[in-house]
Amino acid sequence: MTRILAIDEGTTSTRAAVLDGDGRTVASASREFHQSFPQPGRVEHDALEIWRVTREMIGQVLGTSQLTAADIDCIGITDQRETTVVWDRTTGRPLAPAIVWQDTRGGDIVARLEEDHGDRITRITGLPPATYFSAVKLLWLLEEVPEVRQAAESGRLLFGTIDTWLIWNLTGGVQGGLHLTDVTNASRTMLMDLKTLDWSDEMLALTGIPRDVLPRIRPSIGDFGVVDDRHLLGGVPITGVLGDQQAAAFGQCAFSPGDTKSTYGTGCFLLTNTGDTLPRAGGGLITTVAYQQEGRPAQYALEGSIAVAGSLVQWLRDNLGIIRDSAEVEELADSVQDSGDVYFVPAFSGLFAPRWKPDARGTLVGLTRYSTRAHIARAALESTVFQTAEVIEVLRAESGFDIASIRADGGMAVNDALLQFQADISDCEVVRGGIESTVLGAALAAGIGRGTYGGTDDVRALWQETGRWTARMDPRDRAHRRDRWESAVQRSLGWAQPRT
Repeated sequence: MTRILAIDEGTTSTRAAVLDGDGRTVASASREFHQSFPQPGRVEHDALEIWRVTREMIGQVLGTSQLTAADIDCIGITDQRETTVVWDRTTGRPLAPAIVWQDTRGGDIVARLEEDHGDRITRITGLPPATYFSAVKLLWLLEEVPEVRQAAESGRLLFGTIDTWLIWNLTGGVQGGLHLTDVTNASRTMLMDLKTLDWSDEMLALTGIPRDVLPRIRPSIGDFGVVDDRHLLGGVPITGVLGDQQAAAFGQCAFSPGDTKSTYGTGCFLLTNTGDTLPRAGGGLITTVAYQQEGRPAQYALEGSIAVAGSLVQWLRDNLGIIRDSAEVEELADSVQDSGDVYFVPAFSGLFAPRWKPDARGTLVGLTRYSTRAHIARAALESTVFQTAEVIEVLRAESGFDIASIRADGGMAVNDALLQFQADISDCEVVRGGIESTVLGAALAAGIGRGTYGGTDDVRALWQETGRWTARMDPRDRAHRRDRWESAVQRSLGWAQPRT
């Protein structure tokens, strides 16, 4: 009987799940870990805590399912992508807190790269110079943290995104751990050449990042080593690794050119499959690798990245205290008919696609004495819809595909009203698959890598629809609301502008 264990190391929590050969969840365990915000614009994680929680969730899910390593066929890993970890290869100790993808430090580095090499960087990597990507975070660490710089000079420094950190520890750590990443995560570093699928000599030369600190790049579906015998999963092969958004697209079976998914998680991310054709992004989109199976050409995608979605709900809970738990926000938002003309632009990390404005700031506009916490909650949820609609519009223009339908997943996708509003504001069909598409995608990729499935055609039949919504809003109402949203965004952009 097929049993695949998937590890989903997200931005706010770690999940381990066991799935059967039909893609059904046998058992699952998850836990949040600490989020650190030491200064405005800075977001950090403790890489050792992530490793500890990962081991604990593996133990918990094996215990719940009453399985051992002998019962597990293979492991799939999916992770928050651009988050940067640096550690000492001789001790296994992180040399600095992990810098999370949302972190906006390194603005000076971005300005210098943009001025001197902006077009060149985008041509090679598919990415605009931005604090979002790992290379900027690594450069900041090399320039600002003496211990990191010294480790690099002495040949002790290892860099990786979270997938690399987990693989290295799972396969032995200081006692021979494999220093690997996959093409999807590597494509988010701003260091990989999208054509060669290897580290770019040009990018390494212009950044000064030494090649020997970087992991070896592997296809997403293939061999990533075997778990060390000292761990609970000792002897089990790791056969699939994907960045979280690519894993979600894989779990949504977005395998054909034009297939588009939207994941409503901590952030919100839309990917449109472009097949084995390497697209040139415009309009604030980025080019990324969707996945690659060993021995086959890479599949590419256009992506629109939205920094803040579900994390805004956590902010309402933790920073404002207007809800007691995240589940309460839907009930609160549904208690009013609309947002009362309140609009919330959650530019806590600037604005990503399609604007890429790092100096934008969070803005709440339209408040009156009529406004209540329910209106604010509704405006918070609607902000994700408006941002997604903007990205869909650009994807249609840049990809050449109609994108009349998107597949939705992620924690916020349980909200039927939100998906109906998405269909209304975007004037497109929204189809919901499984909420946990990221876990499913990691498991399916691992299953193909292990030989459990013959390829993507074999797993297509495992996808199941759980809901469908079509647009029913009057076009004049849609245009009015989008105009009001645009006005709110302009206030967000104008906040950081110097006074004249």
